[in-house]
Amino acid sequence: MARNLLTADQVAARLGVKVATVYAYVSRGQLTRTVADDGRTSRFDPAEVDRLAQRGRPRASSRRVGSVNVVLATAITEIADRRLRYRGHDAVELAREATYEAVAELLWTGELGGPQRWEARPEAQRAARAVTGLFPDARDELTDVSERCAAVIALAAASDPLRVDLRPDSVMAQARSLIHVLVTSLPMRQPAFVEREGRRRHLAWQLWPRISPLRPSRPRARVLDAALVLLADHELATSTLAARVAASTRADPANVVLAALGTVSGPLHGKSAVGVHRLLADADRTGEPEAAVARALGSSPHLPGFGHVVYRDGDPRADALLTMLEPLESRRARAAITGVRRAAERVGAGPPNVDFALGALAHVAQAPLGATEAVFVVARTAGWVAHALEEYGEAALRFRARALFTG
Repeated sequence: MARNLLTADQVAARLGVKVATVYAYVSRGQLTRTVADDGRTSRFDPAEVDRLAQRGRPRASSRRVGSVNVVLATAITEIADRRLRYRGHDAVELAREATYEAVAELLWTGELGGPQRWEARPEAQRAARAVTGLFPDARDELTDVSERCAAVIALAAASDPLRVDLRPDSVMAQARSLIHVLVTSLPMRQPAFVEREGRRRHLAWQLWPRISPLRPSRPRARVLDAALVLLADHELATSTLAARVAASTRADPANVVLAALGTVSGPLHGKSAVGVHRLLADADRTGEPEAAVARALGSSPHLPGFGHVVYRDGDPRADALLTMLEPLESRRARAAITGVRRAAERVGAGPPNVDFALGALAHVAQAPLGATEAVFVVARTAGWVAHALEEYGEAALRFRARALFTG
């Protein structure tokens, strides 16, 4: 039986039926019910549920023509009741109290804590430095972020012949090194910043001078840490599914991350907050938020940073991050952020999502365009590795989609 079993609610969602119908399937012998450790809660084998789904109707929530539903059992992240939970811990509360490193360890092991000072392997650091000259950056733009990160990961991995070791301790050690080298390979925005000062601090402190010309401080590093925590995982996002497919072939952690980076390079995933950053810069520069929103809508029917397919009543990650960001906002930045939010409300764009909050953070930090993508990649690597660790415990090569020939 699979290691990660489904609850009755999850089975009902997968089959597009009521929970009572799930138990009717049990009584008819169509589903096998096991009891959880608490002696009360029902658990179901996802493979058996999938076989039943293939015989029956697709789940009712599949409204988009041509959409593909993939349901995997996972013990990592849960989205329910307008809350995001990592291993049962509320992500918003974690963002207020924990570091990104501690939350990454939670995603990987189920235990909050672990090593709080990560270091990249010296060979990985030397390999990553070779990438720097390949990506010259404009003053106001961090260019080719996904490509830069992919090159760094590839070179860093090539320097480690033992990356094929897929034992959990080895995978986590590789992940700490890869994430650290992703951060330190980004160009410094503050030449006067003393590097040895940052080395003794958390990753958020080391990342700040690479995305902002403003001097690092405890409040600034704290809000960046919160952003990293809130972006660390989000169930089976497209990049996470790609990571799991790669892990099912027993690809090493670096190549799992590279598979995920391929999807992040698309404009509809990891680059989403770049449009928000550009919108806020326009509103700030002109002093006319409504006109900036109108220009954004003129080039796209959807206003970047507003509305969410999962959080219809508001993204809790956005609410938390925007609240934490308020003390750092200048009067001018606050006017742009508030003005864009009001204009978005007037055009019915929906509540702000985490992309808006990330774009607002970049605007307040005076970051170059593209910095939001760098923050997203660093943050989400923890989630990709968590899903790889979980996938390594499943049957290999279990993803086999069926094609319906139409030629």
